[in-house]
Amino acid sequence: MKDYKIETKCVQGGYTPGNGEPRQIPIIQSTTFKYATSEDMGKLFDLEASGYFYSRLQNPTCDTVAAKICELEGGSAAMLLSSGQAASFFSVFNIASAGDHVVSSSALYGGTYNLFAVTMKRMGVEFTFVDPDCSDDELNAAFRPNTKAVFGETIANPALTVLDIERFAKAAHAHGVPLIIDNTFATPVNCRPIEFGADIVTHSTTKYIDGHGVSVGGCIVDSGKFDWMAHAEKFPGLCTPDESYHGITYAEKFGQAGAYITKATAQLMRDFGCTQSPQNAFYLNLGLESLHVRMERHCLNAKKVAEYLENSDKIAWVNSPALPSNKYYPLVQKYMPNGTCGVVSFGVKGGRAAAEKFMKALKLIAIETHVADARSCCLHPANATHRQMNDQELAAAGIPADLIRLSCGLEHYEDLIADIEQALASL
Repeated sequence: MKDYKIETKCVQGGYTPGNGEPRQIPIIQSTTFKYATSEDMGKLFDLEASGYFYSRLQNPTCDTVAAKICELEGGSAAMLLSSGQAASFFSVFNIASAGDHVVSSSALYGGTYNLFAVTMKRMGVEFTFVDPDCSDDELNAAFRPNTKAVFGETIANPALTVLDIERFAKAAHAHGVPLIIDNTFATPVNCRPIEFGADIVTHSTTKYIDGHGVSVGGCIVDSGKFDWMAHAEKFPGLCTPDESYHGITYAEKFGQAGAYITKATAQLMRDFGCTQSPQNAFYLNLGLESLHVRMERHCLNAKKVAEYLENSDKIAWVNSPALPSNKYYPLVQKYMPNGTCGVVSFGVKGGRAAAEKFMKALKLIAIETHVADARSCCLHPANATHRQMNDQELAAAGIPADLIRLSCGLEHYEDLIADIEQALASL
């Protein structure tokens, strides 16, 4: 599928049925798989043969969908997980353990920040958070001898900052570590981070890739380009024998193209069991088949709404990387010239009280914690996810009390604007 356009890969990637086989990917709803001899199964446990023995580790339906996402991102191997949180955790923990350090952009989804700053800190992995707009000197100063990776988001949720992927990749590689990019908001339709130097790409597939609010999931894609053995002293988990798998050295046995995902599957999925169900993977594939069409509409709607908001005298500020007035617009032209995402954030004049009144007046746009869905939805964090904070604490966290996050769905943008307009008229 490498010679086909990304639109074609969305529809047909990952699975080519043979003569008389199902046109749609089969749902292999089975926990276990039968073998004729113990020797046959033993080869699977020794990683000497490919196949399936227990769906907690791998399942044919899940692997088929992972292969499609791998093709879309231009990677060498991929795996599905139970959620985007699981993908973020696995992507780092696969190469960092107690006593290690990771450099991360500070502009992160709140769940990812808590995972890194609180939970993984308790596990002994320390993170240094840097401003995505920091200088090269500030970025390089964040590295330590025990740094094992750099992490960032293509478009941050909900800050909507755009990461300079090439600059962060250059810094990561200068210090002998991979760059991990969460590409959830942009999707491979609008940005392919591997082409700009990223080594590992993650997704919360719950968002645009599924796109219909039906399937929670995550994905990790390995570029296959990072030379683990060239930095063997930094990555003993990949470059020294794994005694829990008969002394296999992943980087030697599976090479650059397969070592990272094989270890994450054989070791982390085996022990943590954050697997995606075959049924959810099937739903995910249905979403993938229309991803290229949906992203175009999401981006169009977001741009039209952002332009309307920018010209409204009842709006205090608008944040959309699709707007030429946005500080990240030059990076958008470099990394995402065909579109960014469908999310816009803005503030209504009058602060928290005005935002609350605006939210109550909406009729078409639903109030939800979700984003990146076919149906438009919005959230007032100060009155929902961050309601425990006062206005000063919100401002310090970069989430002002008047902030409203709007995820533009697939409706007609004129209807979305009309709903916003009538809600603003109530202020």
